[in-house]
Parts: sequence; C-alpha cells; structure tokens
Amino acid sequence: MRFLFLRAFERTLKSLPAADEVQVKKSVQGLINYFDGNDRPHGLGLRKLREPYWEIRSSLAVRILFSIKGDLVQLHLVGDHDDVRRFLKR
Repeated sequence: MRFLFLRAFERTLKSLPAADEVQVKKSVQGLINYFDGNDRPHGLGLRKLREPYWEIRSSLAVRILFSIKGDLVQLHLVGDHDDVRRFLKR
C-alpha cells in the first residue's frame, strides 16, 4: 500500500494541540502497520463511512478521515465528528 498525506491533512494536523498531534501520529502509524499485514491495533475504531471513505479514531473527539483507491490510501483530514460530516457533504 502507498500512503499520501494531503495538504488539508497536514494543515489540520498542525492546528491541533501538541498532545493530540502526537496521538494522531500514533494512530496513523497503527493504520500503516495494519495495512502492512499486522493486526489492527486496539482502539483504532476503523470504520467505513461510504465508498471510498473510512475513518479511524485518534481519541474520543478526534477522527482521521482517509480514502482507499486501489493500493493508494489518501489521508484527507483530522478533525472532530462534525468536521468529517462537513467534508462528506461536499
């Protein structure tokens, strides 16, 4: 699998408090490990939203939205539940 971190993802990641940013990076690393064939990390909360979008939890409030197209995983944004809903409405 290939991973592409979109600009919006990088921008929303940098807008988080430092502790949340560290937790997001751990969650993304867990996702990468999962796609590399390892077991899904406990608490990741991997969930399909609608084709091709998926989300994982970084914490109770912070979600990571990504899409899967073939062997490419694109990370779109980091935000709360409302941010993800707004993105999907566009």
